[in-house]
Amino acid sequence: MARRLGSESFRRDFGVDYAYLSGSMYRGIASKELVVAMGRGGFLGFLGAAGLSPDRVRGDIAHIRRNLAPHQPFGVNLLCDLQDPARETAAVERLLAEGVRIVEASAFVKVTPALVLFHLSGLRRGPDGAVVRGHRIVAKVSRPEVAREFMRPAPQALVAQLLAQGRVTPEQAELARGVPVAQDLCIEADSGGHTDRGVPTVLLPSMQGLRRDLTREFGYTEAIRLGSAGGIGTPQAVAAAFTMGADFVMTGSVNQCTVEAGITDAVKDRLQEIDVQDTDYCPAGDMFEIGALVQVLRKGVLFPARANKLFALYKSYDSWDEIPEGTRRQIQETYFKRSVEEVWRETREHLERTGRVAEIGRAERSPKRRMALIFRWYYGYTSRLSFTDPERDPANVQVHTGPALGSYNQWVKGTPQENWRNRHVDRIAAGLMREAAGILTERLHALA
Repeated sequence: MARRLGSESFRRDFGVDYAYLSGSMYRGIASKELVVAMGRGGFLGFLGAAGLSPDRVRGDIAHIRRNLAPHQPFGVNLLCDLQDPARETAAVERLLAEGVRIVEASAFVKVTPALVLFHLSGLRRGPDGAVVRGHRIVAKVSRPEVAREFMRPAPQALVAQLLAQGRVTPEQAELARGVPVAQDLCIEADSGGHTDRGVPTVLLPSMQGLRRDLTREFGYTEAIRLGSAGGIGTPQAVAAAFTMGADFVMTGSVNQCTVEAGITDAVKDRLQEIDVQDTDYCPAGDMFEIGALVQVLRKGVLFPARANKLFALYKSYDSWDEIPEGTRRQIQETYFKRSVEEVWRETREHLERTGRVAEIGRAERSPKRRMALIFRWYYGYTSRLSFTDPERDPANVQVHTGPALGSYNQWVKGTPQENWRNRHVDRIAAGLMREAAGILTERLHALA
């Protein structure tokens, strides 16, 4: 029964036994070992490539290929980069060069040239004349206006641009007119990390209505498939998603507290103890100025409270020097653990090293911009702690996670899986799907 949950065409097209994905988690938390375990178990996992060097990503892909059979699929995260589109294009070109056929598109607010390049490069006409997708995009979306972008055919202006550059063929440009950019969209409700705090029972039906309307408008012959993510941590949540008509499910937070997750044991020790109320929201470091939210660990740390304090100060003052002296001293002593001069020096060195010298000039002309970059440094510092030595500064550790992990912790309480050292991503996936199938069977019998 578990293998029959969700969309049959999804399982066939991706070559998996179950309509279940593990999402990418940045900086290799969704590690090469995690992806291999998922692939061997009959599932599809995405490598957390965001924040990793190109050489590291190439090495991880090579490892995955060595340890999976040719028929066992895997995917790689592709992160939107509106500030530096050239970097996003370079990432796509590397994925194409490596022969990666499946990507998880995350943080996109619109369809970009790089994404269209990946989409079109895999299109061809089959023997029966139908469009064949050599490349597949699983788009993570949480807003209807973004979902609409992915459900529509690729923008003709972008297609024409790629055709004129000789990067796609005339046939691929023509085939793009009749298919959506992504056949598979994962509807992300409230989740760990970046979140719009969506409610699944509201989001999924809304997206299903949008799918119906756009399928009619463009006369698609292939079905757009919609999955559910965010809050998937128990069999009941999996069963609820499939009951609402989800074609597949995607998990995230439950996978970061496993043997395969690429994060420190000390962080996993903390995560296995949380309950559903032990997370909080704060501004995201990469979108600090606009206040976009991330969901993070609250239990045992001060990071979310301090991150929110920094954002409040940014909104209230136009420069670091305007902040009251006592508050500035507290931030340097307890948040930064160093002087603001040291923070700015490290920030400058990072910008120079990554080729973003123009940012330094902007900051020197705008005290408020300089303050934003100084506060952004805190996010980088707290994030690095979770990957290196969280016990060195335990109060300031930043860990992206959601309440789904708390619900999973409660479900396995009193079992061997209460300890994360007995948790493996493929066994978690199989257990959630198996138990969800049992719940659905029981409900059907009760209604018969």
